[in-house]
Amino acid sequence: MHSTFQIEPLSDFSRPESRAAMKSALEQVGRRLGGNYPLVIAGQEISPGGWIDSIDPSRKTRVVGRCARATPANAEAAIATAVQAFPIWRDTEPGRRAQYLFDAAKVLRRRRFEMAAWQVYECGKQWREADADVAEAIDFCDFYAHEMIRMAVPRLRNVAGEDNSYFYEPRGVAVVIAPWNFPLAILCGMTTAALVTGNTVIMKPAEQSGVVAAKLMEVFREVGLPPGVLNFLPGVGEVIGPLLVGHRDTAIIAFTGSLKVGLAINQQAAVTPPGQHFVKRVIAEMGGKNAIIVDDDADMDEAVTGVVESAFGYQGQKCSACSRVIVPEAKYDAFLARLVAATKSLTIGPADDPGFSVGPVIDEDAFNRLHEVVARGKAEARTAYAGDVGALAGRGFFIAPHVFAAVDPKSFLGQDEFFGPILAVIKSRNLDEALRIANDVPYALTGGLYSRSPAHIARVRREFRVGNLYINRKCTGALVDRQPFGGFKLSGIGSKAGGPDYLLQFVLPRTITENQMRRGFAPEAAAGE
Repeated sequence: MHSTFQIEPLSDFSRPESRAAMKSALEQVGRRLGGNYPLVIAGQEISPGGWIDSIDPSRKTRVVGRCARATPANAEAAIATAVQAFPIWRDTEPGRRAQYLFDAAKVLRRRRFEMAAWQVYECGKQWREADADVAEAIDFCDFYAHEMIRMAVPRLRNVAGEDNSYFYEPRGVAVVIAPWNFPLAILCGMTTAALVTGNTVIMKPAEQSGVVAAKLMEVFREVGLPPGVLNFLPGVGEVIGPLLVGHRDTAIIAFTGSLKVGLAINQQAAVTPPGQHFVKRVIAEMGGKNAIIVDDDADMDEAVTGVVESAFGYQGQKCSACSRVIVPEAKYDAFLARLVAATKSLTIGPADDPGFSVGPVIDEDAFNRLHEVVARGKAEARTAYAGDVGALAGRGFFIAPHVFAAVDPKSFLGQDEFFGPILAVIKSRNLDEALRIANDVPYALTGGLYSRSPAHIARVRREFRVGNLYINRKCTGALVDRQPFGGFKLSGIGSKAGGPDYLLQFVLPRTITENQMRRGFAPEAAAGE
């Protein structure tokens, strides 16, 4: 029996051995850039005609790797393979399925710094961000394995003469469509949840992070996952996504990404084509417009530090990132001045250099879109701080942090998700108005409060309607099991990742009742004749 679940500790880069291990991994991975990564269907590597170049956002002329560009025919083959593999995997003993996840966690621990290094190069994650991503992937493997072992025990309600058993079985083929911002952790979490519950899986990573996904596929192949149970299908979402989502043999779609794509998936999945004898299950996490409320009596040093970390950590590219800070008018000017000073202290540079606190955004599309957001922000609000990337301009996809003041809560800056290092500072008259502003967006993912008032803390706990609320700490960095992650309204469909209800979305509950009051004995049946 395995011990109870424990959070994987983060690497301490203040220790020389951790710094040396990460530096060595970056050097080794740096010598392996530019490789080709084929599809994996039914355990076989397949190289179609087209490839997708994955670019290092810190150095846009450098190719990290080339991932196969799946075709609709490849997608059909992957689904057919997953359908064929499903019965045996469904009937595999749950403890054995869990053991594959425990084994994968061991491999990830062994390859920890290597897996982090791939993220540094492919996704522009700084050392600590990349390391935390790997740790979270390990946590998902271990936690969901433990959860499956717990769920595998049938719920018995037997009475004299009658046995009643309540248990779970998997739904079928799961399509996992993952984002690039947590390229290992979120992909691993959705995939392992589907696998350990007995579903077969088609793993479709974001185009920007296909190499990291290929490395995760290597991990599952290393632990001996049976062929066809997990199929690796990188490709362009617009080309293969609709087929995967709409296919009559797809039972589950687990998605993390934009609101637009998530709603389109939900709409398409609601259609039941001929031959589909079930209703698809959609699990979707779709972003947020997260706010931190600063109270009158807040510790300003803590609040400024927490807001800066929440807004600009990983360049504001976390779905949990703070993009609005709501400050009482009596404290507004003082808070804004200290916030700007703290933001000015952030240094910008390539993600592989640990001396910098802000790296690049993910790709050229994000770079161009965020420049448009900045231009619109300058037109509709007051620019309190506009950073400068200096000599980095043109080298990579660098966007300096921006802080906008005098922001109208109903404006573009106050309502839209940007996914970049752009922060809106909004003034409120009192806590009543702060709560109205905080809740008056289409999303309900994360939020925060800095306050020393027990009464105000209790009120905000009741009235700030978000999935994850953080009090007197930053609003990013949720940990598996400790802070299950996910929201509602337009932030998501389904239960919280890393929580006690998450695996229930991937299974079907069944009840079997058997009358034990037998009338007579059938010797032929007992003998198997």
